[in-house]
Amino acid sequence: MSGFPVTGLRSVELLVPDLPAAERFYTDVWGLDVTARDSGRIWLRGTGADPHVLELAEGPGAAIRSATFRAADPATLDRALGMAQREGAVVLAQPAELAEPGGGLAATLRDPSGFVLRLVTGDACRVPDAPGRDRPDRLAHVNLNCTDVDAAAAFFERGLGFRLADRSKLMAFERCNSDHHAVVLAEAPVDGLNHVAFNMPGWECVMRGAGRLIDAGFPIAWGPGRHGPGDNVFAYFIDPFGIVIEYTAEVEQVGDDHVARGPDHWVWPPGRTDQWGIAPPKPDATKKAQLAIRFA
Repeated sequence: MSGFPVTGLRSVELLVPDLPAAERFYTDVWGLDVTARDSGRIWLRGTGADPHVLELAEGPGAAIRSATFRAADPATLDRALGMAQREGAVVLAQPAELAEPGGGLAATLRDPSGFVLRLVTGDACRVPDAPGRDRPDRLAHVNLNCTDVDAAAAFFERGLGFRLADRSKLMAFERCNSDHHAVVLAEAPVDGLNHVAFNMPGWECVMRGAGRLIDAGFPIAWGPGRHGPGDNVFAYFIDPFGIVIEYTAEVEQVGDDHVARGPDHWVWPPGRTDQWGIAPPKPDATKKAQLAIRFA
């Protein structure tokens, strides 16, 4: 793929009110491993090359603090910061060395929607584990709620160099590599986090992981099914703190010749919520949870 200043989603930072309980859930149940810990913070990795995919920090309540994306190199990071500022972003932290697993050079910005985004380059990747049957290997995407989807999409495209992959009635799917999307922007009455999606090695891993969650007392919050835009298999859950998280697999791979499709293309028969027609309507409790998490 060519021309992307941002090359992928690396990690997400969440605030939780009970850090030991969060560690137990995200390791024993969700399937991540601890990379490192510090006073009031834990970094967790999947089986892939990223030094960590999730940072958990103690806070008064559940919230998202930031989402971290990779930039190709320091010069590209600086260029992306300039692009973002021209589109209305505020730089919260200039490029500096990170004191966290993987290190690297990172800058932090707040976009016009209030989303806090970090750009990192030069972080040290790890040797991937042998693929686990039902464990996440990396993050697949972050879904952000937007009071103005088109304005948020314009920022990601003009400010960070993403490209629109597809536009449904309520969502814009934005890509920065061959994955169909790394960011999804969802129409909502508030700006904030909708959910975080963790990539699994295959659709059967999604199902096995879902079984592990059910055995641990966490029922499926929506799914399983296969999405339209992105063509990915999904199963959604709600963590112990009300944060919606997703196991997903087999996201569509697209190239430079990909042509974005519009809302008229993504129309389901009445009552259907996924391609297969097996996912039930999304429960009200899940919809409520998808609107509850804001940026700290």
